[in-house]
Amino acid sequence: MNPPSSLRDRVYAALATWFGLGLAPIAPGTFGTLGGVALAALYGWTWPGYFLWLCWGTAALLTWVARPVGDWAEGHYGRKDPGAFVLDEVAGYLVAVALPGVAFFGWPQLLAAFLLFRLTDIVKPWPARSMEKVPGGMGIVLDDLVAGVWALAIMGLLHRFLPQVLGL
Repeated sequence: MNPPSSLRDRVYAALATWFGLGLAPIAPGTFGTLGGVALAALYGWTWPGYFLWLCWGTAALLTWVARPVGDWAEGHYGRKDPGAFVLDEVAGYLVAVALPGVAFFGWPQLLAAFLLFRLTDIVKPWPARSMEKVPGGMGIVLDDLVAGVWALAIMGLLHRFLPQVLGL
């Protein structure tokens, strides 16, 4: 693997590793997810009335970007779904944290979504595991989006039936 040389390669490398978080020597997916936490925190405390739309809109934009960047990353790192590619974790987390119809409620929401997303991303419940078989950049990001939807569903159930778990 050679260092990125062209401007496009440098931009793709920055996005793929989410500005270097994916280069963490251990647990790059966890560090990449922290990039999503930072974005969600920024959105929640800066524009709380738009939190849901900012999270979902950014997840959609990152998913769109993930296809060409993921294709590039697979060629650059020489393997399918390279560990340094964490753009998918950021997108998946942003899906997990954005509860429809619920106002942003701070650190308990961010932390619960983080833990649930990491769990569902590691376990890969149906159909997340089968999404990994989709070729290229879309295959890299789709399993994380499904994990994000699972985490979001669990967040919704906790909010509805066990709000004290979320610190409410």
